Amino acid sequence: MTEQTALISGAGVAGPTLAYWLARAGFRPTVVERAAGLRSSGSPVDVRGPAARVADRMGITAKLREASTAVTSLKFVDDAGRRTGRVAMGGDAGIELPRTDLAAILHEAAREDAEFVFHDSITELSQDEGGVDVTFERGAPRRFDLVIGADGLHSGVRRLAFGPEHAFVEHMGVYVATLPLAEPPADRTELVMYNSPGRAVAVHPSRGRGIAAFMFRGAAMPGFDHRDAALHKRMLAEAYAGAGWRVPELLERVREADDLYLDSVSRVRMAEWSSGRIALAGDAASCVSLFGDGSTLAMAGAYTLAEELGRTPGAAAAAFGRYEAAHRKLVEPKQRNVSTAAALLIPATRGGLAVRNFGTRLLPLVRRLTPA
Repeated sequence: MTEQTALISGAGVAGPTLAYWLARAGFRPTVVERAAGLRSSGSPVDVRGPAARVADRMGITAKLREASTAVTSLKFVDDAGRRTGRVAMGGDAGIELPRTDLAAILHEAAREDAEFVFHDSITELSQDEGGVDVTFERGAPRRFDLVIGADGLHSGVRRLAFGPEHAFVEHMGVYVATLPLAEPPADRTELVMYNSPGRAVAVHPSRGRGIAAFMFRGAAMPGFDHRDAALHKRMLAEAYAGAGWRVPELLERVREADDLYLDSVSRVRMAEWSSGRIALAGDAASCVSLFGDGSTLAMAGAYTLAEELGRTPGAAAAAFGRYEAAHRKLVEPKQRNVSTAAALLIPATRGGLAVRNFGTRLLPLVRRLTPA
């Protein structure tokens, strides 16, 4: 059998991981990315459990650890910056690192055996029994044996091959924004979070410089555009009017920023993740939320997809089915935990805040009283 070609849309976490493993399974992968380069924004992410095992097999664990943050605790503060609770972090043997560093390490691992095309995107897909004809926004049309959409929550491949976004994406009542800061916090081991009912702001020491993360409750907005920076700045100004702690200072930085990222916290649910020779991976297929294990699940799912395609390279539909059956077992429990995460990070009422803060004070006692 001749070497099969696979087009992967998206150079985030799932895309380069998939390209790396498809190349080792005998495929010739091409990755197309809409952006001009790797994304430079986003909160730190975790690589743990099945993703940590994938990283070990890729030989990149040492690089991940080198890029890791040093955060050991999450501190909650009030309007005046006084501590109201604290939670220990980092005890699950995972690696926390900036998303941009994870994407760069995965890209470096995959680029020798995969073609990467930046600043382009897929505009049309037409498949038959023998392959998929692909039209690009800028490049010449090409034909591939397989097409995989690893292009995130707002997947273009999903829209072209399965239907409009609103049919699969459910807004979970929360928005998240991130903004890189020029300087790191004084304590690089502590993530600090401020809350008032229905909204939160966290400053993460990240690595070398801080990151501000805004999380606030809000209904689905008709016509919301995740690429409209002016809209995002207005949303943050309205959501955080009158907030205390460092919020006024951070909002001033938001007004001047050109690297603000904001999006809806959403859940993607689909009856099937594949159609013929086209399949979805990562958030495009099963976005959990912006709180959870998105990067871990993206790496684990990409590895499973490549493994199954390698087992039966001439029977893509069967491989897609096995991948989906296996990966849904990891994803679906995480999707059910979105409300719990929101209740912890963004309590909607003052009573909810008091309960959360009291619970954090009980955690050390619970740990001492719980048998190992």
